[in-house]
Amino acid sequence: MDIAGLSMNLAMTDVQSQVGVAMLSKSIDMGEELGAGMVQMIDAAAMERSVNPAVGGNVDIRL
Repeated sequence: MDIAGLSMNLAMTDVQSQVGVAMLSKSIDMGEELGAGMVQMIDAAAMERSVNPAVGGNVDIRL
C-alpha cells in the first residue's frame, strides 16, 4: 500500500472539497444580493404605481 500516495490523494480531496464549499458560499451570497436587488426594484415600482396609478395601465400595440 502506498501511504504517501494515499496521503496526497486525501489532501487533494480535502482541498477540492474546501474549494467547492467556498464556491457554493459565494454563489449563495450572490443569489441573496440579487434577490435583495429585485425586492428593491419591486418596491420602487410599487412606489411609482402608488404615486402615478395610471402609469403602465395601458399598453398600445401596433402590428
